Amino acid sequence: MEVNQMALYEKKYCWSLLLRIWHWTFALSIVALVITGFYIHFPWTNTLIEGSASWPMARARFIHFVAGYAFSCAIFLRAYLYIFGNTQERISDILPINKRNIKNLGETLLLYTYTTDEHNGRFGHNVLAGSSYLLTFCAAIAMIGTGFFLLFPEVGFISSWGGALFQTQATARFVHHIIMWWFMIFAVIHLYLCIWNDIRFPEGLISSIFTGVKFTHKK
Repeated sequence: MEVNQMALYEKKYCWSLLLRIWHWTFALSIVALVITGFYIHFPWTNTLIEGSASWPMARARFIHFVAGYAFSCAIFLRAYLYIFGNTQERISDILPINKRNIKNLGETLLLYTYTTDEHNGRFGHNVLAGSSYLLTFCAAIAMIGTGFFLLFPEVGFISSWGGALFQTQATARFVHHIIMWWFMIFAVIHLYLCIWNDIRFPEGLISSIFTGVKFTHKK
């Protein structure tokens, strides 16, 4: 007799509204920043029309700057949630700093390398995912730092620490460009693993970032 798999699961509230706002602000701002960033780096339209028939570079820069401020606000929000969010959203839940988390990291690596089919139905992020998100958070801070140094080189304190870290704007721009590729690679892997998990395990991983609700095994 076939058992209805969903009968073995129950709904539980996992992600707060603030976490979901952070996620979509972060994701959409990255899309805007990458597209406009590529255009600013290598404009593919005829620059002769700039300032006469149209202003593509000015518009691209404006969108880039607005998206950059949204990106920065999202990072401040995530920093707040790392400290004051619910149990699943705090930084202590995703770092391999205790036995439970170290075990989850090992189990996830075995699962993702198809070494085992055993799945630890962790309620929040698994530790591998959470650690990669934290690394991306640090990369985002570097992007914000280089971005503001490129935007406001004449501001005293920005000029002083930017010069101390990068010495020239050319170096900061190079670092800014290189880190952008991390976000692009991360986005592809992130989407793949989310879809992979959603297909294999009926926990509502993708829908949870819209509704805040995940499905867990009934005890």
